[in-house]
Amino acid sequence: MRALVISGGGSKGAFAGGVAQYLIQNKGYKYDLFLGTSTGSLLIPHLALGNIDKLHSIYTNVGMNEIFDINPFIIRTKKGKNYVTINHFNVIRQLLRGKRTFGESRKLQNFIKSNLTLLEFEYLKSLPTDIVVTVTNITKNEAEYKSIKNCTYTEFCDWIWISSNYIPFMSLVKKQRCEYGDGGFSSLVPIREAIHRGATEIDVIILETEISLTKTTLGNNPFSLMIDLFLFSLDQLGKHDVSLGKLSATSRDVKLNFYYTPTKLTNNALIFDQKKMKKWWQLGFNYAKNKSEIMSENR
Repeated sequence: MRALVISGGGSKGAFAGGVAQYLIQNKGYKYDLFLGTSTGSLLIPHLALGNIDKLHSIYTNVGMNEIFDINPFIIRTKKGKNYVTINHFNVIRQLLRGKRTFGESRKLQNFIKSNLTLLEFEYLKSLPTDIVVTVTNITKNEAEYKSIKNCTYTEFCDWIWISSNYIPFMSLVKKQRCEYGDGGFSSLVPIREAIHRGATEIDVIILETEISLTKTTLGNNPFSLMIDLFLFSLDQLGKHDVSLGKLSATSRDVKLNFYYTPTKLTNNALIFDQKKMKKWWQLGFNYAKNKSEIMSENR
């Protein structure tokens, strides 16, 4: 049983799309299980459908306006470089309204439904392939895994959206008497869940470098510092998930194939820059191709 696992990583999901394109189209891999967290959950339904061209179009054309209805960020360009600052007006508006998040991402919820049709959902549900998204039940302090087999169309789209909500910058969602947020807070790289569901070989796409290549420069204001600290915590969680996943794979004789980003792609994965994402998609494709050729030479 072969599985594809894609970690969280916001806009860096474009890199994962390129890797997956090579594995599915060029290597011809067939997956019995697709399991994703956050941006990984956005990718996997379209990968299971084989809609690579559609997915490429989505990930290389999506912008901040398709994600946020209340955007906590302002992007300024200086000398060809993008700088992220706080949108004081939107953040203060959220606080005055008694909201607990700096931004709202209801547009992303609608964007997901507009790009995954009911007919596509019904077709996916009829397949033997399973598609599973990771969410964090903050009320119960635990990860939950939502299979397409157990969901209606609306429920599945909502779980994908919830899996991608990086609070406190995006929406905090109340569902089934519990509050939910980004799946990455509890299971950023869900390798163990794939093994638990019976996978014997897993291709794991991790949207971070395997080894830290640069020193972390902390933000110079409280807002950017908060983002940096959140990213640091998620990076540590990802490493923990990988370590436990490797141990579980060894004990159950499961083969793991890792695909890390070869370079640090961005300091803020909540910024969706179309030009950069197009480059990252191609980078992912080329990286998977080169790694595959090296692996073939070493056999």
